[in-house]
Amino acid sequence: MHAIDNKAVALPETATPNARQVIYRTHGRRQEWFTRLASPSGIGEKIKPFVFLDDFDVRSTGKPLSGMHPHSGIATITVVLSGNMEYQDSTGKSGTLSAGSVEWMKAGGGVWHGGGAAEGDHVRGFQLWIALPPEDENGPAHSQYLAPEQVQTHGPARVVLGRYGNAASAIVTRASINYLHVTLKNGQRWRYQPPEGHTVGWVATSVGKLHAAGTVLQKELAVFEESTDALDFYAEGDTEFVLGSAVKHPHDLVLGYYSVHTNGEALERGETEIENIRKQLEANRSV
Repeated sequence: MHAIDNKAVALPETATPNARQVIYRTHGRRQEWFTRLASPSGIGEKIKPFVFLDDFDVRSTGKPLSGMHPHSGIATITVVLSGNMEYQDSTGKSGTLSAGSVEWMKAGGGVWHGGGAAEGDHVRGFQLWIALPPEDENGPAHSQYLAPEQVQTHGPARVVLGRYGNAASAIVTRASINYLHVTLKNGQRWRYQPPEGHTVGWVATSVGKLHAAGTVLQKELAVFEESTDALDFYAEGDTEFVLGSAVKHPHDLVLGYYSVHTNGEALERGETEIENIRKQLEANRSV
């Protein structure tokens, strides 16, 4: 992890004074086909329910990206920025996601899933993990796949989760969370006013330079100080980024290898169910 860079930056002359400050920023760590920007053992503890974020960029290898792997206690949400991505999961769903599509996988008590670039393709996007509340962390697994036209927009923002302006996500969550996919044209300004109680806020940039609170962000994650104050942005070049805001997850993060729960008993239940699903998948393959 990296502390924020306090080097002075020349801002557009109409930038808002006393803006909500960036308290952490990082370019992440590159690992094969993705850059890890947040993890539950690091900054994810500070921005929970958002506990994990990867910026992925991968070409087809002829096999599933990272193979079938398990989760419990969390939901994963994948936003495809470009290319086509194949997916499959242990709830029985499979298919292809095009650019602009969204995958929602509420692992709950346990699930296996996998995916990768479609044959001969190159796919880019973000995958986010969200810690589930106790009511859902050992519940039934549920997957939902949205085509680009099913994601509503308000201004420059596509509403992946939650509600913004007159747009709402087709994905229903118990916790109060907004997750937006935003594109700004060169020179465009945009203000985001978080909903009541959304003190957690961050952005992760993919394309262009994004001015925010006296900093210039490029291919990095930036976390803002906890507040419900508005966030002001200015695009230098055509800019694309994702933004998360939420009511802070009030529970501990108890970690397994692919799982995040609120307590040890819930983690044990999740890992037991993961193993049961693995055995069933192997039995099905042998038939």
